[in-house]
Amino acid sequence: MDNTLLLVDGSSYLYRAFHAMPDLRSPDGTPTGAMHGMVNMLRRLRQDYPAAYIACVFDAKGKTFRDDLYPEYKAHRPSMPDDLRVQIEPIHAVVKFMGWPILMVDGVEADDVIGTLACQATALGLRTVVSTGDKDLAQLVNPQVSLVNTMTNEKMDEAGVLAKFGVAPNRIIDYLTLIGDAVDNVPGVHKCGPKTAVKWLSQYGDLDGVMANAASVTGAVGENLRQALGWLPRGRELITVKCDCDLSAHMKSITESLVGQPEDKDKLRDFFAQYGFKSMLRELGGEAAAARPAPAAASGDLFGEAAPLPPAASQGEYETVLTEAQLEAWLARIETAAVTSIDTETTSLEPMLAQMVGISLAVEAGKACYIPLAHRYAGAPQQLGREFVLGRMRAWLEDPAKPKLGQNLKYDSHIFANHGITLRGIVHDTLLESYVFESHRSHDMDSLAQRHLNYTTIKFEDVCGKGASQITFDLADIGKATAYAAEDSDITLRLHQAMIGQVEKDAKLDFIYRRIELPTAVVLQKIERNGVLIDAARLEAQSQQLGERIVQLEQQAYELAGGPFNLGSPKQIGEIFFGKLGLPVVKKTPTGAPSTDEEVLQKLAEDFPLPKVILDYRAMSKLKSTYTDKLPRMVNPNTGRVHTNYAQAVAVTGRLASNDPNLQNIPIRTAEGRRIREAFIAGPGKVIVSADYSQIELRIMAHISGDPAMLRAFAEGEDIHRATAAEIFGIAPQQVESEQRRYAKVINFGLIYGMSAFGLASNLGIERGAAQNYIDKYFQRFAGVRQYMDDTRAAAKARGYVETVFGRRLWLPEINSPNGPRRQAAERAAINAPMQGTAADLIKLAMIAVQDWIESAALGTRMIMQVHDELVLEVPQAELDLVKVKLPQLMAGVADLKVPLLAEVGVGSNWDEAH
Repeated sequence: MDNTLLLVDGSSYLYRAFHAMPDLRSPDGTPTGAMHGMVNMLRRLRQDYPAAYIACVFDAKGKTFRDDLYPEYKAHRPSMPDDLRVQIEPIHAVVKFMGWPILMVDGVEADDVIGTLACQATALGLRTVVSTGDKDLAQLVNPQVSLVNTMTNEKMDEAGVLAKFGVAPNRIIDYLTLIGDAVDNVPGVHKCGPKTAVKWLSQYGDLDGVMANAASVTGAVGENLRQALGWLPRGRELITVKCDCDLSAHMKSITESLVGQPEDKDKLRDFFAQYGFKSMLRELGGEAAAARPAPAAASGDLFGEAAPLPPAASQGEYETVLTEAQLEAWLARIETAAVTSIDTETTSLEPMLAQMVGISLAVEAGKACYIPLAHRYAGAPQQLGREFVLGRMRAWLEDPAKPKLGQNLKYDSHIFANHGITLRGIVHDTLLESYVFESHRSHDMDSLAQRHLNYTTIKFEDVCGKGASQITFDLADIGKATAYAAEDSDITLRLHQAMIGQVEKDAKLDFIYRRIELPTAVVLQKIERNGVLIDAARLEAQSQQLGERIVQLEQQAYELAGGPFNLGSPKQIGEIFFGKLGLPVVKKTPTGAPSTDEEVLQKLAEDFPLPKVILDYRAMSKLKSTYTDKLPRMVNPNTGRVHTNYAQAVAVTGRLASNDPNLQNIPIRTAEGRRIREAFIAGPGKVIVSADYSQIELRIMAHISGDPAMLRAFAEGEDIHRATAAEIFGIAPQQVESEQRRYAKVINFGLIYGMSAFGLASNLGIERGAAQNYIDKYFQRFAGVRQYMDDTRAAAKARGYVETVFGRRLWLPEINSPNGPRRQAAERAAINAPMQGTAADLIKLAMIAVQDWIESAALGTRMIMQVHDELVLEVPQAELDLVKVKLPQLMAGVADLKVPLLAEVGVGSNWDEAH
């Protein structure tokens, strides 16, 4: 630490932080994204790179010698965005409060200050670490100087520079002079890219050698080099970082002026309070309550990120229930309580296998109990028997008239079911309250407690340890267990009291919460518990076939590449593609290397065989590892079935997420993927029935937009893609050819997802102008759709969210972002989210209606899966005719839209046959 100088290229990080961070705002609406980025980066640097001497270097205002040398220097740089300009002074202030010396030298760029300091430090025998995202500073790297890019976690010593650029640090100036610097408007040799520059420097040694041999360089690029000979010396001077600047007026010496100071916590506390840095303020022990109230959504603070915290909640009084008398007293309380908060502690997080260790209860804020049932460590006190306690509580637990509250009670319902009890009377769930009220935020209890109660909860690791030494809860000390478990019920009750008013005061949110999310949770628990039967032998056979196919693809790839390589290594694939085979570079990674991601492989696979083989290899490998190998091992030993978990509070659109295993992402576009569905089978005497909403998002678009042409097509039962093609091409529906219908289908679905003319052209394999012409014709014919899109974007920008037909709020944090790509992505999401969210609402309403019918009719039919817009049921043969008629009626009848809903039903012995 004593011999290290840590320098931060502040000017480089200002822009990077501004564009990388979301559009955060202070309580008074001041942009704070760049501030957050800088503060986080500086804190991480001091932690990761301990140094005796530190400095943050910024560009000073005004011209430098480079402007005199070349008036066009940086001439094409856009002016600083206003939202960044207002953050500059606060950033300078907070950097100082954090103990960093700041250097801004008039007439000298930050790069030159950094270069000079690095050279001075080397002369003093110090090691220098420069934190920057600027490639120009790679020229400073030597045995004593290294670079680190905090935003990409990239570190570069001499070997790193050579690996990244293809030249050593002492040739970076020559390299950059040849390729030029578009950011600073420093021309290089026209059409001389990195590969050509590396080739020339390898061949001729340095820039002077390249210039001396310019006459021997052939081709158009050789002519470009000869035309640039007069410019290159000046270009080199512009590129070269000065390392001999006079800094005497700004500092005495490195060892005196650049000593890091402790943070000024008082000033930081004031700064964090003023600008709404809530988590950092909490770390300093500050009170955020003094911060001003957040402005209305239109000001840009769309999510209340800087809203003041409530006064910190106090710890409660918690009782450990070890005697029958204590138990009876609590049973009397919950019997008459308006609502009881309940939580279980278990042996694991696997809901179908976990066993109950204890139960906690709370009926008033600040007072709760924990009933330990199965703690089994040496010296554990005598506890009431689990069967005895559950026997005494069964009537209350199963009584639908006794109101119960919890955090994710779907899990606790499974635990009670593992012990033969059906939990009824669930009237509130704080997980779902938060999800409905603020879907874009975290919904775990620890986050909710911090956000709504200004309360830091006891963590599981505080009770059971972490890592390899972590114990299960049944081995935890009962005293610690009581503090942790009783707090869960207590805080859940307090969170409910804090949040429910926000939901109830909005009739639409209240509908989503009470009529959709709460009953959906109950249905999901039943679907999860039903599970699905799989044919393990069939999966094992498929796994063997996939293994053989994978070996074939691997050998095929070796032949095409001219030798063996690791098909899972992006680095080796890149070397073969762009070095050995000379394939075109489609795009680059953030570090500047040619990308070999999925999108690139898909593009290259259109023209070259090796990328296609690698894509097939990856697809087959994923099918094998994720499904055919794994699914048989996931069969529950007690039920003989596979039981997925449906995460209800994850996607902001309201869609469910399936995990352990994920049954929603089994690929069906390939024959191998579809065969996996063949292994999902019905039990003896039963069949699989699949019911899928037909073109649901297009129907929702017709309803929301009210477009007459779309409404008419659906009302008359027309093929919507054929009707669209007829409108676009100006012909009668019966004249539409299959290729025209395909174009219309891509347009119909593409525009819903915000597809541009470029995307449509790529998808259809046509010219961009032709694609734009199709889009223009589409909007001419479906003017209502265009109006909906325009209105939705405007509403989203004003409110920060869009809504489904039923009123679910779909928040868009980046809708007013100064970052163009992020803002455009949010605008596309604003168009699609109401349709995707409404589709999610409809399938949940359908699940509720179908489950209610199954139970009221006392059927043997069971819902076993929900996948996107599809319900999958296992149906006894005797009930099949009834289900085939009733199921689509129920699904079509859950909402009265401007167009009819249609559910299509399929039947088979397995899922693939039925779908």
